[in-house]
Amino acid sequence: MKTPLHPEVNHAALAALHPVGRMGEVSDIVDAGFYLEDAPFVTGEILHVDGGQSAGY
Repeated sequence: MKTPLHPEVNHAALAALHPVGRMGEVSDIVDAGFYLEDAPFVTGEILHVDGGQSAGY
C-alpha cells in the first residue's frame, strides 16, 4: 500500500511485485469496506484487497 512506510523512490519496484502492476492505494481499502457495507447478503467472507498477491493460493 502507498503509505509513508514505503518511500516514493521504491514505488515502481514494489508495484512490479503485484499482478495488477501497481501499488495499492488507501482508497482501495476504503472501497472494499464500502462494498461490504453495501452488500448485506455477503456474509462470512474473507476479502483479499491485495492486488492479486494471494491469487491461486
